[in-house]
Amino acid sequence: MAKYLVIVESPAKVKTIKKFLGTNYEVIASNGHVRDMPKSQLGFDADNDYEPKYITIRGKGDILAKLRKEVKKAEKIYLATDPDREGEAISWHLYEALKLADKKVYRITFNEITKNAVKESLKNPREIDMSLVDAQQARRMLDRMVGYRISPLLWTKIKRGLSAGRVQSVALRIICDREEEINAFIPEEYWTLDAFLKIKGEKKPLVAKYYGSSDKKTDITSKEQMDKVLKDIENASFKVSEIKKGERIKKAPLPFTTSTLQQEASKQLNFSTQKTMSLAQQLYESGIITYLRTDSTRVSDEAAQMSFKYITENYGEKYAALEVNEKKKEQKIQDAHEAIRPTDIGNTPSMMKTSLVRDQFRLYQLIWKRFTASRMTSAQYETTSIKIDAGGHRFTVAASKVVFDGFMSVYKDDDDDKNEANTVVKDITKDTKLTLDNIEPKQHFTQPPAHYTEASLVRALEELGIGRPSTYAPTITTIIARRYVVKEDKNLYVSELGEVVNNMMKDAFPSIVDVNFTANLEALLDKVEEGTINWKTVVSNFYPDLEEAVKRAEKELEQVEIADEVSDEVCEMCGRNMVVKYGPHGKFLACPGFPECRNTKTYYEKIGVTCPKCGKEIVIRKTKKGRKYYGCEAIPECDFMVWQRPAKEKCSKCGGIMLIKGNKLVCANEQCGNVVSDYFQKA
Repeated sequence: MAKYLVIVESPAKVKTIKKFLGTNYEVIASNGHVRDMPKSQLGFDADNDYEPKYITIRGKGDILAKLRKEVKKAEKIYLATDPDREGEAISWHLYEALKLADKKVYRITFNEITKNAVKESLKNPREIDMSLVDAQQARRMLDRMVGYRISPLLWTKIKRGLSAGRVQSVALRIICDREEEINAFIPEEYWTLDAFLKIKGEKKPLVAKYYGSSDKKTDITSKEQMDKVLKDIENASFKVSEIKKGERIKKAPLPFTTSTLQQEASKQLNFSTQKTMSLAQQLYESGIITYLRTDSTRVSDEAAQMSFKYITENYGEKYAALEVNEKKKEQKIQDAHEAIRPTDIGNTPSMMKTSLVRDQFRLYQLIWKRFTASRMTSAQYETTSIKIDAGGHRFTVAASKVVFDGFMSVYKDDDDDKNEANTVVKDITKDTKLTLDNIEPKQHFTQPPAHYTEASLVRALEELGIGRPSTYAPTITTIIARRYVVKEDKNLYVSELGEVVNNMMKDAFPSIVDVNFTANLEALLDKVEEGTINWKTVVSNFYPDLEEAVKRAEKELEQVEIADEVSDEVCEMCGRNMVVKYGPHGKFLACPGFPECRNTKTYYEKIGVTCPKCGKEIVIRKTKKGRKYYGCEAIPECDFMVWQRPAKEKCSKCGGIMLIKGNKLVCANEQCGNVVSDYFQKA
């Protein structure tokens, strides 16, 4: 019979950890939290020193009963929940719920689910860190205060089903502020001028860009200025005035944190933040990568030695870095965990491919490449800078060539090759004769700031100190689910509802949606974690002001009417245009004449592409088993359907429909076989 009980969070870890520990150990999962504050009430007593009230979460009774049976049999109990604030709090709740005060109880943590890490943690047990528990408890109560006190106000003043959140509302504010910047942006005219210069014996011309006068850089901001420049150089000779050669070093990237992993997975793999975190959780629980919630780039000594040996053996000594690029320690960085990395660098992506599903493999490959690159030497470039004068004006040529690829042999950005366009610069001297082949003036207008994507919003939240690694994905998921924000392609756009909610929050609760206030609150929670501030001090300073603001808003704020989105679908019963409503299972069409007319229909989202068979709209549909496909809105009268998303572009060869497959466009007509492989780079 097992002497020792190990309690973990996730059932996915149980089998793996049991295999490491043997028959003396019983391993059981708590399935996350077992206790929480009641859903039906605020959950704490503001008049009794903000003491929280905890109850068993519905559905967890059987799990607790099973755990109590095992606790009775065990000589020692190891609480092995995740190594963060949340995990520490779960361990404390288990300690309280299972009444373990008279038992031998130890808290153990491991950053990776490997045999060595798990066994090492058993050798170094500790007590539950109550500062970590208090920090999580304070965060939970602050979030609950905002959600439970402000959300009902939104229901009353706007519509039911809305929510406010301490981090969520600030994220919405950030997106709305960007939208206002974009709307207020006034484009400014500017011009570029490229001179295509021929060199004797070279087929490819040298492209020189306009810099200004020979004395200083000058921007061309009008056609009149451009015409004057063109006139000055019309019959002028182009002469090389200066050539400078140099070297440039590109440092290896840092290994992934939660934030940078989400950003790169979005950029390179087109994953949402939620999908990235879900896949990373699966890889962590399978023992393949280290813990996924971290804002540290630190790497353990053991992993550093392992990677140095691997790189030396597989790439050569000159590729293995003796000193690696490190991030400067900032106040808000929590250094308890390592960066996200493979548990064993020897598990190359090619070795792991057969044991992982496609998206798991793609994410693992990204993590493996980034970590391996982070332990490698810098890339070295040879740079050439040339100044060319003509008619009192100066043009410049800048080019760089990789002389040692270093970390880029493993991990390369999309932008790394952009500066290598001019390859003929090596043969140029001051005496080289240049002949003007073509001159290309182009008018441009400055562009407004880009809309946020999930990746750039995560970066903004991290830079501003809003939230923590574990909060980014659920925050973004919530504001999209609440329909405050609409995601099209990768961009996040504020909806009318989002604008109304944001404006109300700014008017009634300016501090809640103030970026600096929220960042300072995060810093206070960090101090609770460090044990330098009492958690009740933070909570008691926050709640009275919030309560006062809520009471004032209840009296002063007016109700806002949000109109339903009108569709072009006509109700066949009464002739009105149907409107888009939101139900428990998503969007549906309803007649606005309710309750006189109760007609409803399934809502199909149009993708802006017409059916090649009948000319009606193609919509997103689902099979009975829930698989998504693209079919004609006139089904069953028209039988057109495809599994891949159709593109707006028609096939340039046969005129047929093109399908989006990965990063390519492929003609739906297999006999045609047309493929556009660089479509997304051009788009």
